[in-house]
Amino acid sequence: MPRCSTIATIPPVPAPTLDPPQLRDPTPEPANGGILGLIERLGNRLPDPWLLFLIGLAIVMVISQIGESARWSVQASVVEGGKTVTRVLQPVGLLDSEGIYWVFSSLIVNMLRFPPLGIVLVGMLAVGVAEKTGLITALLKVMLKVTPAKLLTPALVFVGTMSSLGSDAGYVVLPPIAAVLFLAVGRSPIVGVAAVFAGIAGGFGANLAITGSDAILASFTQTAADFAHQGYRVSATCNWYFSMTATLLVTLVGWGVTAWIVEPRFAARPPELGGPAPAGDHAAHAHMQVVDAVERRGLFWSGLAFLLALGWVVAMILIPGMPLHSTGAAPTLAGTPGAVGPRWINAIVPILFFVFIIPGLVYGVATRQIRSDKDIGRIMADSMAQLAPVIVLAFFAAQFIEAFRYSNLGPMLATAGGRWISTLGLPKGVLLIVFIFFVASLDLLISSMSAKYAFVSPVFVPMFMTGAGISPELTQAAYRLADSCTNVITPVNAYLVIILAVMRRYMPAAGMGTMMALMLPYCIAILISWTALLQVWIWLDIPLGPAGPLHYPSK
Repeated sequence: MPRCSTIATIPPVPAPTLDPPQLRDPTPEPANGGILGLIERLGNRLPDPWLLFLIGLAIVMVISQIGESARWSVQASVVEGGKTVTRVLQPVGLLDSEGIYWVFSSLIVNMLRFPPLGIVLVGMLAVGVAEKTGLITALLKVMLKVTPAKLLTPALVFVGTMSSLGSDAGYVVLPPIAAVLFLAVGRSPIVGVAAVFAGIAGGFGANLAITGSDAILASFTQTAADFAHQGYRVSATCNWYFSMTATLLVTLVGWGVTAWIVEPRFAARPPELGGPAPAGDHAAHAHMQVVDAVERRGLFWSGLAFLLALGWVVAMILIPGMPLHSTGAAPTLAGTPGAVGPRWINAIVPILFFVFIIPGLVYGVATRQIRSDKDIGRIMADSMAQLAPVIVLAFFAAQFIEAFRYSNLGPMLATAGGRWISTLGLPKGVLLIVFIFFVASLDLLISSMSAKYAFVSPVFVPMFMTGAGISPELTQAAYRLADSCTNVITPVNAYLVIILAVMRRYMPAAGMGTMMALMLPYCIAILISWTALLQVWIWLDIPLGPAGPLHYPSK
Protein backbone atom coordinates (compact mmCIF):
# COMPACT_ATOMS: atom_id res chain seq x y z
CA MET A 1 0.00 0.00 0.00
CA PRO A 2 1.38 3.47 -0.79
CA ARG A 3 2.15 5.85 2.03
CA CYS A 4 -0.86 7.54 3.52
CA SER A 5 -1.82 10.75 1.78
CA THR A 6 -2.88 13.69 3.90
CA ILE A 7 -4.79 16.88 3.34
CA ALA A 8 -2.85 19.85 2.08
CA THR A 9 -2.03 21.45 5.45
CA ILE A 10 -0.48 18.32 6.92
CA PRO A 11 2.96 17.02 5.93
CA PRO A 12 3.20 13.34 5.03
CA VAL A 13 5.05 10.71 7.03
CA PRO A 14 8.44 10.25 5.36
CA ALA A 15 9.11 6.79 3.96
CA PRO A 16 11.35 5.49 1.20
CA THR A 17 9.58 5.00 -2.09
CA LEU A 18 9.63 1.70 -3.91
CA ASP A 19 10.85 1.80 -7.47
CA PRO A 20 12.59 -0.63 -9.79
CA PRO A 21 16.13 0.79 -9.36
CA GLN A 22 15.95 0.18 -5.63
CA LEU A 23 15.00 -3.42 -6.20
CA ARG A 24 17.85 -3.98 -8.63
CA ASP A 25 20.51 -2.09 -6.70
CA PRO A 26 19.76 -2.47 -2.98
CA THR A 27 21.57 -0.52 -0.28
CA PRO A 28 24.29 -2.29 1.73
CA GLU A 29 23.08 -4.82 4.23
CA PRO A 30 23.18 -3.89 7.91
CA ALA A 31 25.88 -5.21 10.17
CA ASN A 32 24.10 -7.34 12.73
CA GLY A 33 25.46 -9.81 15.24
CA GLY A 34 24.04 -13.03 16.59
CA ILE A 35 22.36 -15.91 14.87
CA LEU A 36 19.53 -13.73 13.50
CA GLY A 37 22.04 -11.33 11.98
CA LEU A 38 23.83 -14.28 10.37
CA ILE A 39 20.53 -15.61 8.97
CA GLU A 40 19.71 -12.18 7.57
CA ARG A 41 23.11 -11.68 5.96
CA LEU A 42 23.25 -15.15 4.44
CA GLY A 43 19.63 -15.04 3.33
CA ASN A 44 20.02 -11.65 1.68
CA ARG A 45 22.97 -12.93 -0.31
CA LEU A 46 20.62 -15.34 -2.02
CA PRO A 47 19.13 -14.26 -5.35
CA ASP A 48 16.15 -11.93 -5.41
CA PRO A 49 12.89 -13.65 -4.34
CA TRP A 50 11.52 -13.84 -7.89
CA LEU A 51 14.61 -15.80 -8.92
CA LEU A 52 14.40 -18.01 -5.82
CA PHE A 53 10.89 -19.03 -6.84
CA LEU A 54 12.15 -19.75 -10.36
CA ILE A 55 14.97 -21.91 -8.95
CA GLY A 56 12.43 -23.69 -6.73
CA LEU A 57 10.33 -24.42 -9.80
CA ALA A 58 13.34 -25.98 -11.52
CA ILE A 59 14.10 -28.16 -8.47
CA VAL A 60 10.49 -29.37 -8.29
CA MET A 61 10.55 -30.23 -11.99
CA VAL A 62 13.76 -32.27 -11.62
CA ILE A 63 12.70 -34.16 -8.47
CA SER A 64 9.23 -34.88 -9.83
CA GLN A 65 10.69 -36.33 -13.01
CA ILE A 66 13.13 -38.49 -11.03
CA GLY A 67 10.27 -39.73 -8.87
CA GLU A 68 8.08 -40.55 -11.86
CA SER A 69 10.92 -42.40 -13.60
CA ALA A 70 11.73 -44.36 -10.41
CA ARG A 71 8.02 -45.15 -9.97
CA TRP A 72 7.76 -43.77 -6.45
CA SER A 73 4.30 -44.31 -4.97
CA VAL A 74 2.45 -43.92 -1.68
CA GLN A 75 -0.98 -45.30 -0.82
CA ALA A 76 -2.94 -42.63 1.04
CA SER A 77 -6.36 -42.19 2.60
CA VAL A 78 -7.65 -38.76 1.65
CA VAL A 79 -10.75 -36.78 2.60
CA GLU A 80 -12.53 -35.70 -0.57
CA GLY A 81 -16.04 -34.27 -0.75
CA GLY A 82 -16.89 -35.35 2.78
CA LYS A 83 -15.77 -38.94 2.17
CA THR A 84 -12.52 -40.77 2.82
CA VAL A 85 -11.11 -42.45 -0.25
CA THR A 86 -7.94 -44.44 -0.84
CA ARG A 87 -5.63 -43.12 -3.53
CA VAL A 88 -2.28 -44.23 -4.87
CA LEU A 89 -0.13 -41.12 -5.03
CA GLN A 90 2.64 -40.96 -7.59
CA PRO A 91 4.84 -38.06 -8.65
CA VAL A 92 3.81 -36.27 -11.81
CA GLY A 93 6.94 -35.54 -13.82
CA LEU A 94 7.36 -32.02 -15.15
CA LEU A 95 10.28 -32.61 -17.50
CA ASP A 96 8.66 -35.00 -19.96
CA SER A 97 6.50 -33.92 -22.86
CA GLU A 98 3.25 -33.75 -20.88
CA GLY A 99 4.88 -32.03 -17.91
CA ILE A 100 6.51 -29.31 -20.00
CA TYR A 101 3.21 -28.82 -21.81
CA TRP A 102 1.50 -28.32 -18.43
CA VAL A 103 4.11 -25.73 -17.40
CA PHE A 104 3.56 -23.69 -20.55
CA SER A 105 -0.21 -24.10 -20.84
CA SER A 106 -0.81 -23.31 -17.14
CA LEU A 107 1.41 -20.23 -16.97
CA ILE A 108 -1.45 -17.74 -17.16
CA VAL A 109 -3.93 -19.85 -15.21
CA ASN A 110 -1.44 -20.26 -12.35
CA MET A 111 -1.11 -16.49 -12.14
CA LEU A 112 -4.89 -16.01 -12.14
CA ARG A 113 -5.36 -18.67 -9.46
CA PHE A 114 -2.72 -17.17 -7.17
CA PRO A 115 -4.78 -16.48 -3.99
CA PRO A 116 -3.38 -13.08 -2.93
CA LEU A 117 -3.50 -11.49 -6.37
CA GLY A 118 -7.24 -10.96 -6.68
CA ILE A 119 -7.52 -9.95 -3.03
CA VAL A 120 -4.80 -7.35 -3.43
CA LEU A 121 -6.06 -5.91 -6.70
CA VAL A 122 -9.66 -5.61 -5.54
CA GLY A 123 -8.75 -4.52 -2.04
CA MET A 124 -6.37 -1.80 -3.16
CA LEU A 125 -9.01 -0.16 -5.34
CA ALA A 126 -10.95 0.56 -2.15
CA VAL A 127 -8.12 0.97 0.35
CA GLY A 128 -6.35 3.30 -2.08
CA VAL A 129 -9.33 5.67 -2.05
CA ALA A 130 -9.45 5.64 1.77
CA GLU A 131 -5.70 6.23 1.90
CA LYS A 132 -5.23 8.85 -0.80
CA THR A 133 -8.11 11.00 0.45
CA GLY A 134 -6.54 11.04 3.93
CA LEU A 135 -9.15 8.91 5.70
CA ILE A 136 -6.68 6.28 6.89
CA THR A 137 -4.27 8.97 8.13
CA ALA A 138 -7.08 10.58 10.13
CA LEU A 139 -8.12 7.21 11.57
CA LEU A 140 -4.52 6.48 12.54
CA LYS A 141 -4.38 9.75 14.42
CA VAL A 142 -7.50 8.83 16.34
CA MET A 143 -6.08 5.39 17.10
CA LEU A 144 -2.84 6.90 18.38
CA LYS A 145 -4.85 9.14 20.70
CA VAL A 146 -6.95 6.34 22.20
CA THR A 147 -4.26 3.64 22.31
CA PRO A 148 -1.56 4.03 24.99
CA ALA A 149 1.89 3.95 23.41
CA LYS A 150 2.89 0.95 25.53
CA LEU A 151 -0.08 -1.07 24.23
CA LEU A 152 0.38 -0.36 20.52
CA THR A 153 2.32 -3.59 19.93
CA PRO A 154 -0.10 -5.99 21.67
CA ALA A 155 -3.02 -4.18 20.03
CA LEU A 156 -1.57 -4.88 16.58
CA VAL A 157 -0.79 -8.53 17.37
CA PHE A 158 -4.31 -9.00 18.75
CA VAL A 159 -5.99 -7.36 15.74
CA GLY A 160 -3.82 -9.52 13.47
CA THR A 161 -4.93 -12.68 15.26
CA MET A 162 -8.59 -11.69 15.12
CA SER A 163 -8.30 -10.90 11.38
CA SER A 164 -8.84 -14.59 10.54
CA LEU A 165 -12.54 -13.76 10.95
CA GLY A 166 -12.20 -12.18 7.51
CA SER A 167 -10.29 -15.08 5.98
CA ASP A 168 -7.05 -13.81 4.37
CA ALA A 169 -8.01 -10.14 4.05
CA GLY A 170 -5.83 -9.21 7.04
CA TYR A 171 -2.69 -9.93 5.00
CA VAL A 172 -3.59 -7.09 2.65
CA VAL A 173 -5.08 -4.47 4.94
CA LEU A 174 -3.12 -4.64 8.20
CA PRO A 175 0.66 -4.71 7.45
CA PRO A 176 0.77 -1.32 5.64
CA ILE A 177 -1.28 0.28 8.43
CA ALA A 178 0.96 -1.22 11.11
CA ALA A 179 4.04 0.15 9.34
CA VAL A 180 2.63 3.67 9.20
CA LEU A 181 1.52 3.52 12.84
CA PHE A 182 4.98 2.56 14.06
CA LEU A 183 6.64 5.14 11.82
CA ALA A 184 4.31 7.83 13.16
CA VAL A 185 5.41 7.27 16.77
CA GLY A 186 9.13 7.10 15.94
CA ARG A 187 9.46 3.31 15.84
CA SER A 188 10.68 1.03 13.06
CA PRO A 189 7.95 0.38 10.47
CA ILE A 190 9.52 -3.04 9.82
CA VAL A 191 8.84 -3.99 13.45
CA GLY A 192 5.21 -2.91 13.06
CA VAL A 193 4.86 -5.17 10.03
CA ALA A 194 6.46 -8.06 11.95
CA ALA A 195 4.15 -7.67 14.96
CA VAL A 196 0.93 -7.65 12.98
CA PHE A 197 2.14 -10.42 10.63
CA ALA A 198 2.91 -12.59 13.67
CA GLY A 199 -0.73 -12.24 14.70
CA ILE A 200 -2.19 -12.73 11.21
CA ALA A 201 -0.17 -15.80 10.22
CA GLY A 202 1.31 -17.17 13.45
CA GLY A 203 -2.02 -16.88 15.27
CA PHE A 204 -4.21 -17.98 12.37
CA GLY A 205 -5.59 -20.96 14.30
CA ALA A 206 -6.64 -18.81 17.27
CA ASN A 207 -9.62 -16.49 17.60
CA LEU A 208 -12.15 -15.32 20.17
CA ALA A 209 -14.97 -16.20 17.77
CA ILE A 210 -15.95 -19.23 15.73
CA THR A 211 -14.53 -18.79 12.22
CA GLY A 212 -14.93 -20.51 8.90
CA SER A 213 -11.80 -22.54 9.66
CA ASP A 214 -13.55 -24.20 12.61
CA ALA A 215 -16.28 -25.56 10.38
CA ILE A 216 -13.85 -26.68 7.67
CA LEU A 217 -11.55 -28.54 10.07
CA ALA A 218 -14.46 -30.11 11.97
CA SER A 219 -15.83 -31.60 8.75
CA PHE A 220 -12.45 -33.16 7.94
CA THR A 221 -12.07 -34.48 11.50
CA GLN A 222 -15.53 -36.03 11.52
CA THR A 223 -14.93 -37.81 8.22
CA ALA A 224 -11.59 -39.19 9.43
CA ALA A 225 -13.07 -40.24 12.79
CA ASP A 226 -15.56 -42.49 10.97
CA PHE A 227 -12.67 -44.89 10.33
CA ALA A 228 -12.56 -45.74 14.03
CA HIS A 229 -16.11 -44.86 15.11
CA GLN A 230 -18.87 -44.82 12.51
CA GLY A 231 -21.22 -41.92 13.16
CA TYR A 232 -18.88 -39.97 15.46
CA ARG A 233 -19.88 -36.28 15.53
CA VAL A 234 -17.43 -33.39 15.69
CA SER A 235 -18.81 -29.94 16.47
CA ALA A 236 -17.49 -26.72 14.92
CA THR A 237 -17.24 -25.36 18.49
CA CYS A 238 -15.09 -28.24 19.74
CA ASN A 239 -11.88 -26.16 20.07
CA TRP A 240 -13.46 -22.84 21.08
CA TYR A 241 -12.21 -22.57 24.70
CA PHE A 242 -8.71 -23.54 23.66
CA SER A 243 -8.78 -21.18 20.68
CA MET A 244 -9.88 -18.22 22.82
CA THR A 245 -7.10 -18.86 25.33
CA ALA A 246 -4.58 -19.23 22.50
CA THR A 247 -5.62 -15.78 21.20
CA LEU A 248 -4.49 -14.18 24.44
CA LEU A 249 -1.34 -16.33 24.46
CA VAL A 250 -0.33 -15.35 20.92
CA THR A 251 -0.93 -11.69 21.77
CA LEU A 252 1.32 -11.85 24.85
CA VAL A 253 4.02 -13.90 23.13
CA GLY A 254 4.01 -11.64 20.08
CA TRP A 255 4.28 -8.62 22.36
CA GLY A 256 7.22 -10.11 24.25
CA VAL A 257 9.13 -11.21 21.15
CA THR A 258 8.66 -7.77 19.60
CA ALA A 259 9.83 -5.90 22.71
CA TRP A 260 12.72 -8.14 23.73
CA ILE A 261 14.08 -9.54 20.47
CA VAL A 262 12.83 -7.89 17.27
CA GLU A 263 12.65 -4.20 18.11
CA PRO A 264 16.12 -3.99 19.71
CA ARG A 265 17.60 -5.32 16.44
CA PHE A 266 16.10 -2.43 14.45
CA ALA A 267 16.21 0.39 16.99
CA ALA A 268 19.78 1.44 16.14
CA ARG A 269 19.48 1.07 12.36
CA PRO A 270 19.21 4.05 10.03
CA PRO A 271 15.79 4.62 8.42
CA GLU A 272 16.90 3.30 5.01
CA LEU A 273 17.76 -0.04 6.65
CA GLY A 274 14.43 -0.40 8.41
CA GLY A 275 15.18 1.68 11.49
CA PRO A 276 12.93 4.34 13.02
CA ALA A 277 12.77 7.90 11.75
CA PRO A 278 15.40 10.20 13.26
CA ALA A 279 14.61 10.96 16.90
CA GLY A 280 14.99 14.70 16.36
CA ASP A 281 12.56 14.84 13.47
CA HIS A 282 9.61 15.95 15.58
CA ALA A 283 7.80 17.53 12.63
CA ALA A 284 7.54 14.11 10.99
CA HIS A 285 5.64 12.73 13.98
CA ALA A 286 3.83 15.73 15.44
CA HIS A 287 1.28 15.89 12.64
CA MET A 288 0.00 12.47 13.69
CA GLN A 289 -1.05 13.88 17.07
CA VAL A 290 -3.51 16.56 15.88
CA VAL A 291 -6.87 16.07 14.18
CA ASP A 292 -7.93 19.41 12.65
CA ALA A 293 -11.41 20.71 11.83
CA VAL A 294 -11.36 19.54 8.21
CA GLU A 295 -10.43 16.02 9.25
CA ARG A 296 -13.08 16.00 11.98
CA ARG A 297 -15.74 16.95 9.42
CA GLY A 298 -14.53 14.23 7.08
CA LEU A 299 -14.46 11.65 9.89
CA PHE A 300 -18.01 12.49 10.93
CA TRP A 301 -19.51 12.04 7.47
CA SER A 302 -17.35 9.03 6.56
CA GLY A 303 -18.19 7.44 9.93
CA LEU A 304 -21.87 7.87 9.20
CA ALA A 305 -21.40 6.34 5.74
CA PHE A 306 -19.47 3.44 7.28
CA LEU A 307 -22.25 2.69 9.76
CA LEU A 308 -24.86 2.73 7.00
CA ALA A 309 -22.73 0.45 4.79
CA LEU A 310 -21.98 -1.91 7.68
CA GLY A 311 -25.65 -2.00 8.68
CA TRP A 312 -26.61 -2.94 5.13
CA VAL A 313 -24.01 -5.73 5.09
CA VAL A 314 -25.21 -7.08 8.46
CA ALA A 315 -28.79 -7.02 7.19
CA MET A 316 -27.78 -8.99 4.10
CA ILE A 317 -26.12 -11.58 6.37
CA LEU A 318 -28.83 -11.95 9.01
CA ILE A 319 -32.12 -11.55 7.12
CA PRO A 320 -33.35 -14.77 5.42
CA GLY A 321 -33.56 -14.45 1.68
CA MET A 322 -30.93 -11.71 1.50
CA PRO A 323 -27.85 -12.28 -0.72
CA LEU A 324 -25.37 -13.06 2.09
CA HIS A 325 -27.64 -15.13 4.31
CA SER A 326 -27.02 -18.85 4.88
CA THR A 327 -24.29 -20.85 3.11
CA GLY A 328 -23.13 -21.26 -0.45
CA ALA A 329 -20.35 -22.65 -2.60
CA ALA A 330 -17.32 -20.45 -3.11
CA PRO A 331 -16.72 -19.65 -6.80
CA THR A 332 -13.54 -20.86 -8.49
CA LEU A 333 -11.69 -19.77 -11.59
CA ALA A 334 -12.19 -23.15 -13.20
CA GLY A 335 -15.96 -22.77 -13.02
CA THR A 336 -16.48 -25.73 -10.69
CA PRO A 337 -18.10 -25.07 -7.30
CA GLY A 338 -15.73 -24.53 -4.40
CA ALA A 339 -16.06 -25.45 -0.73
CA VAL A 340 -19.43 -24.73 0.86
CA GLY A 341 -19.35 -22.17 3.66
CA PRO A 342 -21.05 -19.03 4.97
CA ARG A 343 -21.80 -16.72 2.07
CA TRP A 344 -20.39 -13.68 3.83
CA ILE A 345 -17.03 -15.45 4.21
CA ASN A 346 -17.02 -16.30 0.49
CA ALA A 347 -17.72 -12.65 -0.30
CA ILE A 348 -15.47 -11.07 2.35
CA VAL A 349 -13.17 -9.25 -0.09
CA PRO A 350 -16.02 -7.59 -2.05
CA ILE A 351 -17.62 -6.72 1.30
CA LEU A 352 -14.41 -5.02 2.43
CA PHE A 353 -14.25 -3.29 -0.95
CA PHE A 354 -17.55 -1.53 -0.36
CA VAL A 355 -16.98 -0.96 3.35
CA PHE A 356 -13.68 0.82 2.56
CA ILE A 357 -14.56 2.63 -0.64
CA ILE A 358 -17.83 4.23 0.49
CA PRO A 359 -16.39 5.98 3.58
CA GLY A 360 -13.26 6.86 1.57
CA LEU A 361 -15.32 8.56 -1.12
CA VAL A 362 -17.45 10.39 1.43
CA TYR A 363 -14.34 11.54 3.31
CA GLY A 364 -12.76 12.77 0.09
CA VAL A 365 -15.86 14.76 -0.85
CA ALA A 366 -16.23 16.21 2.67
CA THR A 367 -12.59 17.36 2.75
CA ARG A 368 -12.66 18.47 -0.91
CA GLN A 369 -9.96 15.97 -1.90
CA ILE A 370 -12.45 14.63 -4.46
CA ARG A 371 -14.07 17.17 -6.74
CA SER A 372 -15.03 15.02 -9.73
CA ASP A 373 -15.18 11.46 -11.03
CA LYS A 374 -11.75 12.05 -12.63
CA ASP A 375 -10.23 12.41 -9.16
CA ILE A 376 -11.60 9.01 -8.16
CA GLY A 377 -10.17 7.34 -11.27
CA ARG A 378 -6.78 8.99 -10.72
CA ILE A 379 -6.65 7.90 -7.08
CA MET A 380 -7.44 4.27 -7.91
CA ALA A 381 -4.95 4.23 -10.79
CA ASP A 382 -2.21 5.60 -8.52
CA SER A 383 -2.98 2.91 -5.94
CA MET A 384 -2.77 0.12 -8.50
CA ALA A 385 0.53 1.45 -9.88
CA GLN A 386 2.15 0.82 -6.50
CA LEU A 387 1.42 -2.91 -6.83
CA ALA A 388 3.92 -3.55 -9.65
CA PRO A 389 6.53 -5.22 -7.35
CA VAL A 390 3.84 -7.47 -5.84
CA ILE A 391 2.66 -8.56 -9.30
CA VAL A 392 6.23 -9.43 -10.39
CA LEU A 393 6.79 -11.61 -7.31
CA ALA A 394 3.31 -13.10 -7.57
CA PHE A 395 3.91 -14.32 -11.12
CA PHE A 396 6.94 -16.44 -10.19
CA ALA A 397 5.60 -17.52 -6.80
CA ALA A 398 2.41 -18.76 -8.47
CA GLN A 399 4.36 -20.95 -10.91
CA PHE A 400 6.41 -22.56 -8.12
CA ILE A 401 3.47 -23.19 -5.77
CA GLU A 402 1.21 -24.63 -8.47
CA ALA A 403 3.99 -26.84 -9.86
CA PHE A 404 4.67 -28.23 -6.39
CA ARG A 405 0.96 -28.97 -5.96
CA TYR A 406 0.64 -30.54 -9.42
CA SER A 407 3.70 -32.76 -8.86
CA ASN A 408 2.07 -34.53 -5.86
CA LEU A 409 5.33 -34.33 -3.88
CA GLY A 410 3.77 -32.55 -0.88
CA PRO A 411 0.93 -35.05 -0.22
CA MET A 412 3.35 -37.95 -0.67
CA LEU A 413 5.69 -36.54 1.98
CA ALA A 414 2.74 -35.93 4.31
CA THR A 415 1.52 -39.51 4.03
CA ALA A 416 4.96 -41.12 4.34
CA GLY A 417 5.84 -38.98 7.37
CA GLY A 418 2.54 -39.73 9.08
CA ARG A 419 3.02 -43.48 8.74
CA TRP A 420 6.50 -43.24 10.18
CA ILE A 421 5.21 -41.42 13.26
CA SER A 422 2.54 -44.10 13.75
CA THR A 423 5.27 -46.72 14.22
CA LEU A 424 7.01 -44.91 17.12
CA GLY A 425 4.68 -46.10 19.92
CA LEU A 426 5.19 -42.99 22.11
CA PRO A 427 3.20 -41.86 25.20
CA LYS A 428 0.20 -39.60 24.55
CA GLY A 429 1.87 -36.28 25.45
CA VAL A 430 5.07 -37.04 23.56
CA LEU A 431 3.11 -38.40 20.60
CA LEU A 432 1.23 -35.10 20.30
CA ILE A 433 4.48 -33.12 20.46
CA VAL A 434 5.96 -35.22 17.64
CA PHE A 435 2.75 -34.73 15.66
CA ILE A 436 2.88 -30.96 16.20
CA PHE A 437 6.47 -30.67 15.02
CA PHE A 438 5.73 -32.91 12.04
CA VAL A 439 2.81 -30.72 10.91
CA ALA A 440 4.83 -27.56 11.56
CA SER A 441 7.59 -28.92 9.33
CA LEU A 442 5.09 -30.03 6.71
CA ASP A 443 3.78 -26.46 6.62
CA LEU A 444 7.09 -25.50 5.01
CA LEU A 445 5.98 -27.57 1.99
CA ILE A 446 2.18 -27.20 1.96
CA SER A 447 0.82 -23.94 3.36
CA SER A 448 -2.91 -24.56 2.82
CA MET A 449 -4.62 -25.51 6.08
CA SER A 450 -7.28 -27.65 4.41
CA ALA A 451 -4.96 -29.25 1.82
CA LYS A 452 -2.61 -30.56 4.53
CA TYR A 453 -5.43 -31.73 6.76
CA ALA A 454 -7.03 -33.64 3.91
CA PHE A 455 -3.98 -35.92 3.94
CA VAL A 456 -3.04 -35.73 7.62
CA SER A 457 -6.45 -36.31 9.25
CA PRO A 458 -7.25 -39.77 7.79
CA VAL A 459 -3.90 -41.03 9.11
CA PHE A 460 -3.70 -39.47 12.56
CA VAL A 461 -7.29 -39.02 13.74
CA PRO A 462 -8.27 -42.73 13.75
CA MET A 463 -4.75 -43.83 14.75
CA PHE A 464 -4.77 -41.56 17.82
CA MET A 465 -8.34 -42.62 18.71
CA THR A 466 -7.68 -46.35 18.74
CA GLY A 467 -3.98 -46.44 19.63
CA ALA A 468 -3.59 -43.67 22.20
CA GLY A 469 -7.07 -42.73 23.43
CA ILE A 470 -6.72 -39.22 21.97
CA SER A 471 -10.01 -37.65 20.92
CA PRO A 472 -10.45 -36.39 17.35
CA GLU A 473 -11.05 -32.93 18.82
CA LEU A 474 -7.65 -32.97 20.55
CA THR A 475 -5.91 -34.05 17.35
CA GLN A 476 -7.61 -31.16 15.57
CA ALA A 477 -6.48 -28.69 18.26
CA ALA A 478 -2.89 -29.91 17.96
CA TYR A 479 -3.09 -29.58 14.18
CA ARG A 480 -4.40 -26.02 14.37
CA LEU A 481 -1.52 -24.76 16.46
CA ALA A 482 1.08 -26.61 14.39
CA ASP A 483 -0.39 -25.33 11.12
CA SER A 484 -0.25 -21.72 12.35
CA CYS A 485 3.23 -21.32 13.81
CA THR A 486 5.35 -21.78 10.70
CA ASN A 487 3.04 -19.72 8.47
CA VAL A 488 5.32 -16.74 9.11
CA ILE A 489 8.39 -18.38 7.54
CA THR A 490 7.15 -20.96 5.03
CA PRO A 491 8.26 -20.06 1.50
CA VAL A 492 5.05 -21.53 0.07
CA ASN A 493 2.89 -19.03 1.96
CA ALA A 494 1.54 -17.10 -1.02
CA TYR A 495 1.13 -13.95 1.05
CA LEU A 496 4.83 -13.60 1.85
CA VAL A 497 5.23 -11.64 -1.38
CA ILE A 498 2.83 -9.01 -0.03
CA ILE A 499 4.67 -8.72 3.29
CA LEU A 500 8.01 -8.45 1.52
CA ALA A 501 6.68 -5.74 -0.79
CA VAL A 502 5.49 -3.69 2.21
CA MET A 503 8.86 -4.12 3.93
CA ARG A 504 10.70 -2.94 0.83
CA ARG A 505 8.87 0.37 0.89
CA TYR A 506 10.85 1.22 4.02
CA MET A 507 13.89 -1.04 3.63
CA PRO A 508 14.75 -1.46 -0.07
CA ALA A 509 17.53 -3.95 0.75
CA ALA A 510 15.09 -6.35 2.45
CA GLY A 511 15.16 -9.88 1.07
CA MET A 512 14.07 -13.33 2.14
CA GLY A 513 16.91 -13.38 4.66
CA THR A 514 15.54 -10.26 6.31
CA MET A 515 12.09 -11.79 6.53
CA MET A 516 13.31 -15.13 7.88
CA ALA A 517 15.46 -13.48 10.56
CA LEU A 518 12.61 -11.11 11.39
CA MET A 519 9.92 -13.76 11.82
CA LEU A 520 11.87 -16.79 13.09
CA PRO A 521 11.74 -15.66 16.77
CA TYR A 522 7.95 -15.37 16.53
CA CYS A 523 7.70 -18.81 14.93
CA ILE A 524 9.78 -20.53 17.62
CA ALA A 525 8.21 -18.68 20.55
CA ILE A 526 4.61 -19.24 19.41
CA LEU A 527 5.28 -22.91 18.62
CA ILE A 528 6.84 -23.64 22.02
CA SER A 529 4.37 -21.63 24.11
CA TRP A 530 1.28 -22.90 22.28
CA THR A 531 2.49 -26.50 22.56
CA ALA A 532 3.13 -25.95 26.29
CA LEU A 533 -0.40 -24.57 26.65
CA LEU A 534 -1.81 -27.73 25.08
CA GLN A 535 0.21 -29.91 27.47
CA VAL A 536 -1.05 -27.93 30.47
CA TRP A 537 -4.58 -28.15 29.11
CA ILE A 538 -4.32 -31.94 28.92
CA TRP A 539 -2.80 -32.11 32.43
CA LEU A 540 -5.66 -30.02 33.85
CA ASP A 541 -8.16 -32.16 31.91
CA ILE A 542 -10.17 -29.18 30.64
CA PRO A 543 -12.56 -29.63 27.69
CA LEU A 544 -11.28 -27.96 24.53
CA GLY A 545 -14.67 -26.39 23.90
CA PRO A 546 -18.38 -27.20 23.85
CA ALA A 547 -18.52 -30.85 22.77
CA GLY A 548 -14.72 -30.89 22.79
CA PRO A 549 -13.46 -33.86 24.88
CA LEU A 550 -9.78 -34.64 25.34
CA HIS A 551 -10.10 -38.40 25.51
CA TYR A 552 -11.52 -41.19 23.40
CA PRO A 553 -13.80 -42.71 24.40
CA SER A 554 -15.03 -39.65 26.35
CA LYS A 555 -14.79 -39.91 30.11
